[in-house]
Amino acid sequence: MIGSLMYPWKKATKDLLDLKHAKKVLDEDHYGLDKVKERIVEYLAVRKLNKDLKGPILCFVGPPGVGKTSLGKSVARAMGRKFHRLSLGGMRDEAEIRGHRRTYIGAMPGRIIQGLKTVATNNPVFMMDEIDKVGSDYRGDPSSALLEVLDPEQNSDFVDNYLDIPMDLSQVMFITTANMTDTIPGPLLDRMEIIRLSGYTLEEKIAIARRYLLPRQVRQNGLKARHLQMDDKVLEHIVSHYTYEAGLRSLEREIGTVCRKVARKVAEGGKGPYNITLKNVYKYLGPPKLIPESDLERLEEPGLVTGLAWTEFGGEILQIEINVMPGKGKLSLTGQLGDVMKESAQAALTYCRSRTEELGVAAEYFDKIDLHIHVPAGAIPKDGPSAGITMATALWSAITKTKIVSALAMTGEVTLRGRVLPIGGLKEKAIAALRAGINKVIIPAQNEKDLVEIPKNILDKMQFFPVKHMDEVIEVAFGRTKKNKALKK
Repeated sequence: MIGSLMYPWKKATKDLLDLKHAKKVLDEDHYGLDKVKERIVEYLAVRKLNKDLKGPILCFVGPPGVGKTSLGKSVARAMGRKFHRLSLGGMRDEAEIRGHRRTYIGAMPGRIIQGLKTVATNNPVFMMDEIDKVGSDYRGDPSSALLEVLDPEQNSDFVDNYLDIPMDLSQVMFITTANMTDTIPGPLLDRMEIIRLSGYTLEEKIAIARRYLLPRQVRQNGLKARHLQMDDKVLEHIVSHYTYEAGLRSLEREIGTVCRKVARKVAEGGKGPYNITLKNVYKYLGPPKLIPESDLERLEEPGLVTGLAWTEFGGEILQIEINVMPGKGKLSLTGQLGDVMKESAQAALTYCRSRTEELGVAAEYFDKIDLHIHVPAGAIPKDGPSAGITMATALWSAITKTKIVSALAMTGEVTLRGRVLPIGGLKEKAIAALRAGINKVIIPAQNEKDLVEIPKNILDKMQFFPVKHMDEVIEVAFGRTKKNKALKK
């Protein structure tokens, strides 16, 4: 009796299996994100051919503000299903998932059953936000309870402790979101299909601002389209001088600030239209909050090399500085480096010490000098092995007193014998390099396969040099290649 009152056993919405309609809805709501849209359309295509297909378990992973949660709503709209969102951030009690036993005072069903009761269908799109931020304590581990829920082979007989009867969750389409996968338990991660959403390029941000953000802020602030005029050059200036993010939240806030100031003028009796230009935008937003990396003066001198780093907020450029001084063979590392990055510096030094002949120094040279490796932005913690070849190149540059070629960045892990190992986040790093005005990037040869994920408009503006060994890095970095080894587009 309890179950029949609370759980929609038989009631289900009919899926809209029109693939053209689904693609149209997804394109209306989101710009880009082709990989995600393609996966949803594929699911609908298979569903059209096989009515008994179980719901997939998708996990959208990407920086904050790239549209992971809103994409779940679009999926539900495209499929004609009900939508329910559950936030997992900070959840520590296993009973939130499985429910309480009825013997407890204040017992209630778990959030899964409550969500199905809310939408009143047994096949909604069920979004679980922030699955990477689930906690655990003496009350249990919610991530362990999710192992059964997020497994199409097991969740057809999911038992909630409150109802104490099996129920079928296999028709529910579960979508989870996360900023990073490192904190998700391995068995849980294995049950989900990971779809990565990287940050937006400058062109994509301008297009999204023009198509979605600006009209929404104009509407929310009580304005009409005729009250405000803002061209793409102003939007580009706001993106590059007032925001620094992979997503879009800060950009929408800045556009909202402009709209509020215009709304005040209209409310005071102004007629408009108010034209926002490069000359007067500072009156609305104040002085620029940052200087674009492409506008910064980039020093080109021995011992300075640009690397690329990945963070959960997108790609970053990483300046490596090295000074050589008379001393007794001491190595100093500063810039709040993590253990892995310190080990990369040691490996880079060992490689250089094994190449004294190529460096043109005596065997005892390294015993008579001190080396200081510094990574600026010292207040920000940095870690990871992908700066290995950058440190080795910077050491080589400082010792030989030779600067590297201009507009070059690099990423890759280095071993003691100079092998270059693959890294992650190549797309985000490439976007960061282009944002900083760098058009040449050295990458590990094993990452060549990842270039297909980089948008064509970025590939057309850049050269990528795949390398297998540190000797090849030195050749490219110091312009010693006899021919252009950059990949053909």
